Amino acid sequence: MSMVSELVGHEVVTIKTTDLTANPAPLGLMGFGMTTVLLNLHNAGLFSLGSMILAMGIFYGGIAQVIAGILEWKKGNTFGTTAFISYGFFWMTLVGLLVLPKMGLVEAPENSAMVAWLTIWGIFTAILFVGTLKLNRSLQFIFASLVVLFFLLAIGDAMDSALIKTIAGYEGIICGASAIYAAAAQIINETHGRDVLPL
Repeated sequence: MSMVSELVGHEVVTIKTTDLTANPAPLGLMGFGMTTVLLNLHNAGLFSLGSMILAMGIFYGGIAQVIAGILEWKKGNTFGTTAFISYGFFWMTLVGLLVLPKMGLVEAPENSAMVAWLTIWGIFTAILFVGTLKLNRSLQFIFASLVVLFFLLAIGDAMDSALIKTIAGYEGIICGASAIYAAAAQIINETHGRDVLPL
């Protein structure tokens, strides 16, 4: 609820307004979580990197998260805006890094460039993790595990270690699943009007 004061004639009239728009966070969390799980099933060696993951990266991990971030902006949530829009474009950038060289439009990034890219995303995520310390435990776990994931992937690329990349895959599945859980909890708790799943 917010208060708006307007001058009407010679009197100040205060109007109470209520935000009746839906919570966009579950959409963003599902977009992030489901896409992260699928990519890391690949990283863990369960299947190859194909059109399914790339399409998820563009549309659900990418566009859906950006939409959720814009809706968070409308609600005045700086954290949600920054996180969802940033990770939405992370997924679209990742698809671009994979697809543009295959199309012959640009050179594929050097290994050291990918290490730098993953590291800077790890640092960004660590900053957001500090922000979650004022939020719920579920978000703290998501962002802490995502920091670990980015640095494992960066180390795996830096050392060219298949083992570390596989470990990162399993850790990433846990990270993505935790985001799915947080989204499910928000949807189910709101629908039931009580805390069915703890956050």
